[in-house]
Amino acid sequence: MPNWGGGNKCGACARTVYHAEEVQCDGRSFHRCCFLCMVCRKNLDSTTVAIHDDEVYCKSCYGKKYGPKGYGYGQGAGTLNMDRGERLGIKPENVQPHRPTTNPNTSKFAQKFGGAEKCSRCGDSVYAAEKVIGAGKPWHKNCFRCAKCGKSLESTTLTEKEGEIYCKGCYAKNFGPKGFGYGQGAGALVHAQ
Repeated sequence: MPNWGGGNKCGACARTVYHAEEVQCDGRSFHRCCFLCMVCRKNLDSTTVAIHDDEVYCKSCYGKKYGPKGYGYGQGAGTLNMDRGERLGIKPENVQPHRPTTNPNTSKFAQKFGGAEKCSRCGDSVYAAEKVIGAGKPWHKNCFRCAKCGKSLESTTLTEKEGEIYCKGCYAKNFGPKGFGYGQGAGALVHAQ
């Protein structure tokens, strides 16, 4: 039997939603003007909506409220965003501060269950998100630099001597062959002492 008295009830304002103004989401009906993010009140559509329980959010507010938190989870690659959404009315959860382990055991078991490898340059814990392996050892991305000049290194520009890493230029200057015919370029003769 047709519903002559109107339509479904709006999931936001609970008033009747007529077919001409209806937006359906997750089995519920909304007025077009009521289909808004619960936090920032932006208009939503099928490409921008994110649902949590009976609440609708834009993807940005949903990510701030329910997404992963911590280093590296910002607005894109290489950014750190400390905005937790307080200005949008999102109350931050009480999170215990991170306390790194003092476990000196660098076994694979300890690394997986509580311990972490130590950076070869600074000696602090290196976690998977920030780890670079060079010369068979773990390094922080920021510590993965030439020991002489401080230039940032990559696997193609890395040379190693006695556990320390160098750029190819500094390695050649400090540990390369010395004597006649080496050093200043083609045709130059330098006598090393």
